Amino acid sequence: MEFTAKQISELLNGKVEGNPDVKVNMLSKIEEGETGSISFLANPLYTQYIYNTKASVVIVNKDFTATAPIAATLVRVDKAENAFASLLEKYNQIKLNKTGISKQSFIAPSAKVGANAYIGEFAVIGENVRIGNNVKVYPQTYVGDNTVIDDDCTLFAGVKIYSDNVIGKRCIIHSGTVIGSDGFRFAIEAQKKIPQIGNVRIEDDVEVGANCAIDRATLGSTILRKGVKMDNLVHIAHNVEIGSNTYIAANCVIAGSTKIGSNCMLSGQVGVVGHLTIADNTILAAQAGVSKNISKKGEAYLGSPAFEIKKYRKAYIHFRNLETIVERIEKLEKGNK
Repeated sequence: MEFTAKQISELLNGKVEGNPDVKVNMLSKIEEGETGSISFLANPLYTQYIYNTKASVVIVNKDFTATAPIAATLVRVDKAENAFASLLEKYNQIKLNKTGISKQSFIAPSAKVGANAYIGEFAVIGENVRIGNNVKVYPQTYVGDNTVIDDDCTLFAGVKIYSDNVIGKRCIIHSGTVIGSDGFRFAIEAQKKIPQIGNVRIEDDVEVGANCAIDRATLGSTILRKGVKMDNLVHIAHNVEIGSNTYIAANCVIAGSTKIGSNCMLSGQVGVVGHLTIADNTILAAQAGVSKNISKKGEAYLGSPAFEIKKYRKAYIHFRNLETIVERIEKLEKGNK
Protein backbone atom coordinates (compact mmCIF):
# COMPACT_ATOMS: atom_id res chain seq x y z
CA MET A 1 0.00 0.00 0.00
CA GLU A 2 1.46 3.29 -1.11
CA PHE A 3 0.17 6.80 -0.44
CA THR A 4 1.36 10.33 -1.11
CA ALA A 5 1.67 13.03 1.52
CA LYS A 6 -1.21 14.84 -0.18
CA GLN A 7 -3.50 11.79 0.09
CA ILE A 8 -2.62 11.39 3.75
CA SER A 9 -3.28 15.07 4.49
CA GLU A 10 -6.69 14.81 2.83
CA LEU A 11 -7.50 11.72 4.88
CA LEU A 12 -6.52 13.50 8.12
CA ASN A 13 -7.83 16.98 7.22
CA GLY A 14 -4.29 18.28 7.49
CA LYS A 15 -2.01 20.64 5.56
CA VAL A 16 1.12 19.57 3.69
CA GLU A 17 4.38 21.43 4.25
CA GLY A 18 7.00 20.20 1.79
CA ASN A 19 6.68 17.79 -1.15
CA PRO A 20 3.01 16.73 -1.50
CA ASP A 21 3.95 13.95 -3.95
CA VAL A 22 6.42 12.11 -1.72
CA LYS A 23 5.30 8.50 -1.30
CA VAL A 24 5.19 6.29 1.79
CA ASN A 25 4.40 2.62 2.17
CA MET A 26 5.10 1.86 5.84
CA LEU A 27 4.77 3.25 9.36
CA SER A 28 7.62 3.92 11.75
CA LYS A 29 8.69 5.49 15.05
CA ILE A 30 10.21 8.91 14.49
CA GLU A 31 13.56 7.83 15.99
CA GLU A 32 13.62 4.74 13.72
CA GLY A 33 12.24 6.34 10.58
CA GLU A 34 13.28 5.01 7.17
CA THR A 35 12.92 6.40 3.67
CA GLY A 36 9.40 5.64 2.48
CA SER A 37 7.90 5.62 5.99
CA ILE A 38 5.51 7.94 7.81
CA SER A 39 5.82 8.85 11.48
CA PHE A 40 4.46 11.42 13.93
CA LEU A 41 5.64 13.85 16.60
CA ALA A 42 3.39 14.52 19.58
CA ASN A 43 5.59 14.21 22.67
CA PRO A 44 8.02 17.17 23.03
CA LEU A 45 10.64 14.76 24.40
CA TYR A 46 11.03 13.36 20.88
CA THR A 47 11.39 16.72 19.10
CA GLN A 48 15.13 16.20 18.64
CA TYR A 49 14.49 13.29 16.28
CA ILE A 50 12.52 15.28 13.72
CA TYR A 51 15.67 17.09 12.56
CA ASN A 52 17.50 13.92 11.53
CA THR A 53 14.77 11.32 10.98
CA LYS A 54 14.87 9.48 7.68
CA ALA A 55 11.07 9.19 7.60
CA SER A 56 9.69 10.70 4.41
CA VAL A 57 6.58 12.15 6.07
CA VAL A 58 6.02 13.25 9.68
CA ILE A 59 2.65 14.22 11.15
CA VAL A 60 2.96 17.18 13.54
CA ASN A 61 0.68 19.51 15.49
CA LYS A 62 -0.41 22.69 13.74
CA ASP A 63 1.46 24.83 16.26
CA PHE A 64 4.77 22.96 15.94
CA THR A 65 7.66 25.40 15.35
CA ALA A 66 10.90 24.11 13.85
CA THR A 67 14.22 25.47 15.11
CA ALA A 68 16.34 23.86 12.37
CA PRO A 69 15.87 22.54 8.80
CA ILE A 70 13.74 19.39 8.42
CA ALA A 71 14.22 17.05 5.46
CA ALA A 72 10.89 15.25 5.88
CA THR A 73 7.60 16.49 4.47
CA LEU A 74 5.31 17.61 7.29
CA VAL A 75 1.57 17.11 7.56
CA ARG A 76 0.17 19.58 10.08
CA VAL A 77 -2.99 18.51 11.96
CA ASP A 78 -4.92 19.59 15.06
CA LYS A 79 -3.55 16.72 17.21
CA ALA A 80 -0.74 14.59 15.80
CA GLU A 81 -1.26 11.65 18.16
CA ASN A 82 -4.98 11.35 17.35
CA ALA A 83 -4.30 11.72 13.63
CA PHE A 84 -1.66 8.99 13.68
CA ALA A 85 -4.02 6.73 15.64
CA SER A 86 -6.65 7.24 12.92
CA LEU A 87 -4.04 6.40 10.31
CA LEU A 88 -3.09 3.20 12.17
CA GLU A 89 -6.76 2.24 12.30
CA LYS A 90 -7.17 2.75 8.54
CA TYR A 91 -3.96 0.82 7.86
CA ASN A 92 -5.13 -2.06 10.04
CA GLN A 93 -8.51 -2.18 8.34
CA ILE A 94 -6.86 -2.47 4.94
CA LYS A 95 -4.32 -5.05 6.12
CA LEU A 96 -6.97 -7.24 7.74
CA ASN A 97 -9.54 -6.88 4.96
CA LYS A 98 -9.82 -10.56 4.10
CA THR A 99 -12.83 -12.11 2.40
CA GLY A 100 -13.79 -15.49 1.01
CA ILE A 101 -14.39 -18.95 2.40
CA SER A 102 -11.52 -21.42 2.23
CA LYS A 103 -12.21 -24.81 0.69
CA GLN A 104 -10.23 -26.26 3.58
CA SER A 105 -12.68 -24.96 6.18
CA PHE A 106 -15.72 -26.89 7.47
CA ILE A 107 -19.12 -25.24 7.76
CA ALA A 108 -22.03 -27.36 9.00
CA PRO A 109 -25.00 -27.51 6.60
CA SER A 110 -27.32 -25.90 9.16
CA ALA A 111 -24.97 -22.95 9.81
CA LYS A 112 -25.66 -19.54 8.26
CA VAL A 113 -22.82 -17.25 7.19
CA GLY A 114 -23.49 -13.59 6.33
CA ALA A 115 -22.28 -11.54 3.40
CA ASN A 116 -18.64 -10.61 2.86
CA ALA A 117 -17.38 -13.09 5.46
CA TYR A 118 -13.92 -14.59 5.68
CA ILE A 119 -13.53 -18.18 6.87
CA GLY A 120 -9.90 -19.31 6.93
CA GLU A 121 -8.25 -22.69 6.48
CA PHE A 122 -9.20 -25.45 8.94
CA ALA A 123 -11.79 -23.27 10.69
CA VAL A 124 -14.79 -25.28 11.93
CA ILE A 125 -18.29 -23.78 12.11
CA GLY A 126 -20.74 -26.01 14.01
CA GLU A 127 -24.41 -26.81 13.62
CA ASN A 128 -26.96 -23.97 13.74
CA VAL A 129 -24.26 -21.32 14.07
CA ARG A 130 -25.25 -17.84 12.86
CA ILE A 131 -22.43 -15.65 11.61
CA GLY A 132 -23.22 -12.05 10.63
CA ASN A 133 -22.00 -9.84 7.82
CA ASN A 134 -18.31 -8.88 7.45
CA VAL A 135 -17.20 -11.38 10.08
CA LYS A 136 -13.62 -12.68 9.86
CA VAL A 137 -12.86 -16.15 11.19
CA TYR A 138 -9.14 -16.85 10.91
CA PRO A 139 -7.57 -20.29 10.38
CA GLN A 140 -7.94 -23.07 12.97
CA THR A 141 -10.76 -21.32 14.80
CA TYR A 142 -13.61 -23.39 16.23
CA VAL A 143 -17.16 -22.06 16.64
CA GLY A 144 -19.42 -24.48 18.51
CA ASP A 145 -23.04 -25.39 17.83
CA ASN A 146 -25.81 -22.81 18.26
CA THR A 147 -23.40 -19.91 18.70
CA VAL A 148 -24.27 -16.46 17.37
CA ILE A 149 -21.58 -14.07 16.12
CA ASP A 150 -22.95 -10.71 15.03
CA ASP A 151 -21.74 -8.35 12.29
CA ASP A 152 -18.16 -7.05 11.87
CA CYS A 153 -16.50 -9.37 14.40
CA THR A 154 -12.97 -10.72 14.08
CA LEU A 155 -11.89 -14.07 15.52
CA PHE A 156 -8.14 -14.46 15.12
CA ALA A 157 -6.38 -17.77 14.54
CA GLY A 158 -6.92 -20.48 17.11
CA VAL A 159 -9.89 -18.98 18.97
CA LYS A 160 -12.15 -21.67 20.46
CA ILE A 161 -15.79 -20.83 21.15
CA TYR A 162 -17.86 -23.55 22.77
CA SER A 163 -21.55 -24.10 22.00
CA ASP A 164 -24.51 -21.80 22.71
CA ASN A 165 -22.60 -18.54 23.21
CA VAL A 166 -23.55 -15.09 21.90
CA ILE A 167 -21.11 -12.45 20.64
CA GLY A 168 -22.28 -8.97 19.66
CA LYS A 169 -21.25 -6.59 16.90
CA ARG A 170 -17.69 -5.36 16.22
CA CYS A 171 -16.03 -7.63 18.75
CA ILE A 172 -12.39 -8.71 18.46
CA ILE A 173 -11.21 -11.99 19.97
CA HIS A 174 -7.47 -12.63 19.83
CA SER A 175 -5.64 -15.90 19.26
CA GLY A 176 -5.73 -18.68 21.82
CA THR A 177 -8.74 -17.41 23.75
CA VAL A 178 -11.35 -19.92 24.89
CA ILE A 179 -14.95 -18.77 25.39
CA GLY A 180 -17.54 -20.94 27.07
CA SER A 181 -15.40 -23.56 28.79
CA ASP A 182 -16.93 -25.07 31.94
CA GLY A 183 -17.01 -23.06 35.12
CA PHE A 184 -14.97 -24.47 38.02
CA ARG A 185 -17.71 -25.86 40.26
CA PHE A 186 -17.71 -29.12 42.16
CA ALA A 187 -19.85 -30.65 44.91
CA ILE A 188 -16.91 -31.43 47.19
CA GLU A 189 -18.64 -33.79 49.63
CA ALA A 190 -20.23 -35.79 46.83
CA GLN A 191 -17.02 -35.52 44.76
CA LYS A 192 -19.07 -34.64 41.71
CA LYS A 193 -18.70 -32.02 39.03
CA ILE A 194 -21.65 -29.62 38.86
CA PRO A 195 -22.78 -29.44 35.21
CA GLN A 196 -22.36 -26.02 33.61
CA ILE A 197 -25.29 -25.51 31.28
CA GLY A 198 -25.30 -21.70 30.91
CA ASN A 199 -23.42 -19.69 28.30
CA VAL A 200 -21.27 -16.61 27.70
CA ARG A 201 -22.85 -13.44 26.37
CA ILE A 202 -20.56 -10.74 24.99
CA GLU A 203 -22.13 -7.43 24.00
CA ASP A 204 -21.04 -5.02 21.22
CA ASP A 205 -17.56 -3.48 20.83
CA VAL A 206 -15.77 -5.82 23.24
CA GLU A 207 -12.12 -6.77 22.70
CA VAL A 208 -10.63 -9.85 24.36
CA GLY A 209 -6.86 -10.35 24.34
CA ALA A 210 -4.86 -13.48 23.55
CA ASN A 211 -5.00 -16.64 25.67
CA CYS A 212 -7.90 -15.57 27.86
CA ALA A 213 -10.47 -17.94 29.36
CA ILE A 214 -14.11 -16.91 29.82
CA ASP A 215 -16.13 -19.64 31.51
CA ARG A 216 -19.76 -20.39 30.78
CA ALA A 217 -22.30 -19.88 33.55
CA THR A 218 -23.64 -22.68 35.70
CA LEU A 219 -27.10 -21.32 34.88
CA GLY A 220 -27.85 -18.12 32.96
CA SER A 221 -24.93 -16.21 31.43
CA THR A 222 -21.43 -14.98 32.08
CA ILE A 223 -21.66 -11.43 30.69
CA LEU A 224 -19.23 -8.92 29.24
CA ARG A 225 -21.12 -5.67 28.74
CA LYS A 226 -20.65 -3.25 25.85
CA GLY A 227 -17.18 -1.81 25.36
CA VAL A 228 -15.26 -4.05 27.77
CA LYS A 229 -11.54 -4.31 26.91
CA MET A 230 -9.45 -7.23 28.16
CA ASP A 231 -5.69 -7.70 27.94
CA ASN A 232 -3.97 -11.08 27.44
CA LEU A 233 -4.10 -13.93 29.96
CA VAL A 234 -7.24 -12.92 31.83
CA HIS A 235 -9.58 -15.45 33.46
CA ILE A 236 -13.29 -14.66 33.88
CA ALA A 237 -15.08 -17.34 35.90
CA HIS A 238 -18.66 -18.63 35.69
CA ASN A 239 -21.56 -16.19 36.12
CA VAL A 240 -19.30 -13.14 36.35
CA GLU A 241 -20.67 -9.88 34.97
CA ILE A 242 -18.29 -7.17 33.74
CA GLY A 243 -19.86 -3.71 33.38
CA SER A 244 -19.66 -1.58 30.25
CA ASN A 245 -16.39 0.11 29.26
CA THR A 246 -14.36 -1.61 31.98
CA TYR A 247 -10.67 -2.24 31.25
CA ILE A 248 -8.90 -5.35 32.56
CA ALA A 249 -5.11 -5.72 32.29
CA ALA A 250 -3.09 -8.94 31.95
CA ASN A 251 -3.14 -11.79 34.49
CA CYS A 252 -6.32 -10.68 36.26
CA VAL A 253 -8.59 -13.34 37.75
CA ILE A 254 -12.27 -12.72 38.54
CA ALA A 255 -13.85 -15.52 40.57
CA GLY A 256 -17.38 -16.86 40.09
CA SER A 257 -20.56 -14.77 40.35
CA THR A 258 -18.75 -11.48 41.00
CA LYS A 259 -20.19 -8.34 39.43
CA ILE A 260 -17.73 -5.66 38.30
CA GLY A 261 -19.24 -2.23 37.64
CA SER A 262 -19.00 0.02 34.59
CA ASN A 263 -15.95 2.15 33.74
CA CYS A 264 -13.68 0.28 36.15
CA MET A 265 -9.94 -0.20 35.64
CA LEU A 266 -8.20 -3.37 36.83
CA SER A 267 -4.42 -3.28 36.62
CA GLY A 268 -2.17 -6.30 36.13
CA GLN A 269 -2.49 -9.38 38.36
CA VAL A 270 -5.57 -8.21 40.21
CA GLY A 271 -7.52 -10.99 41.91
CA VAL A 272 -11.17 -10.68 42.94
CA VAL A 273 -12.83 -13.41 45.01
CA GLY A 274 -16.27 -14.74 44.19
CA HIS A 275 -19.76 -13.39 44.87
CA LEU A 276 -18.65 -9.75 45.30
CA THR A 277 -19.97 -6.50 43.89
CA ILE A 278 -17.52 -3.84 42.73
CA ALA A 279 -18.91 -0.32 42.27
CA ASP A 280 -18.72 1.70 39.05
CA ASN A 281 -15.53 3.67 38.30
CA THR A 282 -13.43 1.64 40.73
CA ILE A 283 -9.66 1.50 40.14
CA LEU A 284 -7.80 -1.59 41.35
CA ALA A 285 -4.03 -1.12 41.32
CA ALA A 286 -1.62 -3.86 40.26
CA GLN A 287 -1.70 -7.07 42.34
CA ALA A 288 -4.62 -5.90 44.43
CA GLY A 289 -6.44 -8.75 46.13
CA VAL A 290 -10.13 -7.91 46.63
CA SER A 291 -11.96 -9.94 49.27
CA LYS A 292 -14.87 -7.61 50.18
CA ASN A 293 -17.56 -5.70 48.35
CA ILE A 294 -16.69 -2.19 47.14
CA SER A 295 -19.78 -0.01 47.34
CA LYS A 296 -18.39 3.51 46.99
CA LYS A 297 -18.00 4.63 43.37
CA GLY A 298 -14.82 6.12 41.98
CA GLU A 299 -12.39 4.92 44.67
CA ALA A 300 -8.91 3.45 44.08
CA TYR A 301 -7.65 0.39 45.99
CA LEU A 302 -4.25 -1.19 46.50
CA GLY A 303 -2.76 -4.10 48.43
CA SER A 304 -3.77 -7.64 49.31
CA PRO A 305 -6.17 -7.59 50.98
CA ALA A 306 -6.97 -4.38 49.12
CA PHE A 307 -7.98 -1.16 50.89
CA GLU A 308 -8.28 2.51 49.96
CA ILE A 309 -5.15 3.70 48.23
CA LYS A 310 -4.82 6.83 50.42
CA LYS A 311 -4.82 4.68 53.56
CA TYR A 312 -2.46 2.20 51.92
CA ARG A 313 0.10 4.91 51.15
CA LYS A 314 0.07 6.10 54.74
CA ALA A 315 0.37 2.54 56.02
CA TYR A 316 3.19 1.82 53.59
CA ILE A 317 5.39 4.37 55.36
CA HIS A 318 5.09 2.20 58.47
CA PHE A 319 5.66 -1.01 56.47
CA ARG A 320 9.02 0.30 55.31
CA ASN A 321 10.00 1.41 58.79
CA LEU A 322 8.71 -1.71 60.50
CA GLU A 323 12.15 -2.99 61.55
CA THR A 324 13.04 0.37 63.14
CA ILE A 325 9.66 0.58 64.87
CA VAL A 326 10.08 -2.93 66.31
CA GLU A 327 13.57 -2.07 67.59
CA ARG A 328 12.22 1.06 69.30
CA ILE A 329 9.42 -0.92 70.96
CA GLU A 330 11.87 -3.57 72.17
CA LYS A 331 14.09 -0.87 73.70
CA LEU A 332 11.11 0.71 75.44
CA GLU A 333 10.00 -2.65 76.80
CA LYS A 334 13.53 -3.38 78.10
CA GLY A 335 13.63 0.06 79.72
CA ASN A 336 10.39 -0.58 81.58
CA LYS A 337 11.62 -3.84 83.12
